[in-house]
Amino acid sequence: MTAMSKRVSVAVLAASAVAVIGVAAPQASAAPVPQPQSVTAETRAAAAQAAGAPDTLATLSRFFAREGKVAMDAARPRIEGEAIPVSYLSPDFVAGKAGASVARLEFLASKAVSSDGQQAVLWTARTGAGWQVVNIATGDDEFRYAQMGAAKLPGGTVFREPQIDAWYVARGGRVLPLDEDAERAVGAGGTSLAAYRSRVTRAYGDKLPGSAYAEGGMAGGYSAAADDAGAPVAAGAVAGGLALGALGVVAVRRARRGRTVV
Repeated sequence: MTAMSKRVSVAVLAASAVAVIGVAAPQASAAPVPQPQSVTAETRAAAAQAAGAPDTLATLSRFFAREGKVAMDAARPRIEGEAIPVSYLSPDFVAGKAGASVARLEFLASKAVSSDGQQAVLWTARTGAGWQVVNIATGDDEFRYAQMGAAKLPGGTVFREPQIDAWYVARGGRVLPLDEDAERAVGAGGTSLAAYRSRVTRAYGDKLPGSAYAEGGMAGGYSAAADDAGAPVAAGAVAGGLALGALGVVAVRRARRGRTVV
């Protein structure tokens, strides 16, 4: 199964809510707010409230109408199902801290659908102002990879290595690839958790928070680097943008490389 497409996303929060290690980017205007270590009924309810808020639905209408596929007043966006947790490679794991999990929670994802069938994912995170939608992205990557990981390694932790846009599932000392980028990194059969830690430590160990790389404003957040089409690329989690209520939909392309591994 292949997935060669461009993903469009919109940053909707002024300050960073989630940080990504090892991504070249301008420093965020405010320090990232730590996310909960686990998802509870309370956090799911807070994410659902933010995703279903009138301002969010109005922004979704503009988002779905941005290319003229549907009129803004006819988009009628709706939120489907419950929010799911989305985890990224953990800096503590990269640093080799004892007992650190391979991934940490970055945000909750909610699926939005328009009247003409377009899909988008809302990223909701805890910020200094409470739980807010911090990004809207086309497609359903977060949900699709969660389902693939559950099928490939039941009970495992699905996570993304944002530096190379790779998705994995890990459990019981094994790390298995879920897409082509991950397969290139660890092989079609996956690798051991120890070998994976060695690889990411070599790749990102000198770019962690507190390093000279990070102190120079290069670690974490949002990259304005251009892709081959000349459009900005969101290299990881959102660190900049406009407040949701004032958002005029400005699309940002995120390259989706390679194919899905099934």
